[in-house]
Amino acid sequence: MPRIDAPTLVQHRAAREQALLEAARGLLTAQPDTVPSLAEVGALAGLSRSSVYQYYASREDLLAAVVADSFPRWQQRLDAAVASADGPRARVLAFLRANLELVADGEHALARTLAVVAPSEDLARQSREFHDQLLLPVVDALVEIGVPDPATTTELVNALVHAASRRVEQDGDLERAYAAAASLLDAYLREVESG
Repeated sequence: MPRIDAPTLVQHRAAREQALLEAARGLLTAQPDTVPSLAEVGALAGLSRSSVYQYYASREDLLAAVVADSFPRWQQRLDAAVASADGPRARVLAFLRANLELVADGEHALARTLAVVAPSEDLARQSREFHDQLLLPVVDALVEIGVPDPATTTELVNALVHAASRRVEQDGDLERAYAAAASLLDAYLREVESG
């Protein structure tokens, strides 16, 4: 009988599953072009390969679990940032800032890696749906501001977020990237607000 490292079996399993997810996240972030084997993930989490199979039947199952665990956490961070902003223009700028903070924290690299290495159409669909959901607060804020074409403008905001994200990834200067992107975005939004 294996030793249980928590007060209950449920807590023990949850702790081990979380350790496996963290190990997979770490390996995916460290080696973005490589999907780690279950043995590699298990070794980093301190579990044998056979123990990993008690939680995940395949690498694809593990990747799906990483997506299912990571995306809601990212959504919560973005939602909290947007919810704390005062007014629609501030919500769009908060969305930009929160995304750049995710980049600075290494989370965006994980998202890009998952998009590249996720082998199944189901994981790709999940990623697309999640991404579309992330943009909904931007669409809502742009509609509230009165932007003439909110859908197209949302895509342009997203392109600006991606460009600023690349700058943060290249030089690590979140404040500089945010200041440059926010100045462009804020000027446009103020112009639309003033009619």
